[in-house]
Amino acid sequence: MHIFPTQYSLLSSTALNEYIQQSYGLTGTSCKLLIHNVSDTYLLEDTKQKYIFKIYRDAHRSREEIEAEVELLNLLKEGGAKVSFPIKNMIGAYLQSFHAAEGTRYGVLYSFAEGKVIYDLSPEQLTNIGIEMAKIHNITASVKLKYPRREYTIESTLTSPIKTIQPAFIGLEEEYKWLKDTVQKVGRKIAEFDPVHFSTGYCHYDFLPKNFHFAANGGITFFDFDFAGKGPLANDLASFYIHFFIEVYTNKISQEDADKRFHLFIDAYRSVRPLSNEEIKSIPYFGFAFWIFYFEFHYLHFEDWSNFFFTPKFIKERFTLIKQWTKWYCPAVC
Repeated sequence: MHIFPTQYSLLSSTALNEYIQQSYGLTGTSCKLLIHNVSDTYLLEDTKQKYIFKIYRDAHRSREEIEAEVELLNLLKEGGAKVSFPIKNMIGAYLQSFHAAEGTRYGVLYSFAEGKVIYDLSPEQLTNIGIEMAKIHNITASVKLKYPRREYTIESTLTSPIKTIQPAFIGLEEEYKWLKDTVQKVGRKIAEFDPVHFSTGYCHYDFLPKNFHFAANGGITFFDFDFAGKGPLANDLASFYIHFFIEVYTNKISQEDADKRFHLFIDAYRSVRPLSNEEIKSIPYFGFAFWIFYFEFHYLHFEDWSNFFFTPKFIKERFTLIKQWTKWYCPAVC
């Protein structure tokens, strides 16, 4: 029977449960879909253990990119970093392949990150985050992966995305012009920083509270390295600062409180790993690039998973948010 062309299938959790039991030698597990999003995430559990099974989209991640993510997480685990890590099946393979409607999709079984997401972070938790992220950077700054990952540059986070998203701004030409002009200014500002003061390596590039869990005993586990790629490690600090910006933007905390909390994180980070003043000064500009990069991602993939929110309303709200970020933190380019 001919299968009509498909761009994003959803695999049966029942069939996956049977497959995973056979492939990994597990018994008595249940499997349910958690997220149908950038990729598909399933929760696998029995009476004693939980796992995460993640199925990637070929349109989002190639096999080599997935191999690189697996390799990076294994290096982090071996180095003592507190991360969710990939698990081999009974024949020693990390990647499982599935002949789906759109073609081959790959899946990886990961250890479960115990605990929960916490947004209102205590001083102790902020200190823990800073220390553990610095430990991760100590590893990612010194390794070279066999397989390719995305590189985060001015071109990939600013110059190319602003061209890509132009069609989304039909009827919003003034807003697009402001974004385009600001992208150029931010790009020049980043280029002015002396690279000798910057550490580079593999960034997480989505270092927000939704991507780490705190257990009841205070332990932390980082996960979702799906966007990990090479670039200045200050990108991770910038993405974490975005959490505090959102808290201020939504009137949950004051700017003074946000900066105080972020400095706790920075001090803890610096207790483990050097961080130059130039890197701290760059955070607002890398944060702006973060917003533009993910704007492009939403635009490019809206047909696959985000069309429920990628609307003219979303575009206007996201523009307003980015403009506020720039006004507060990048006055030199306003």
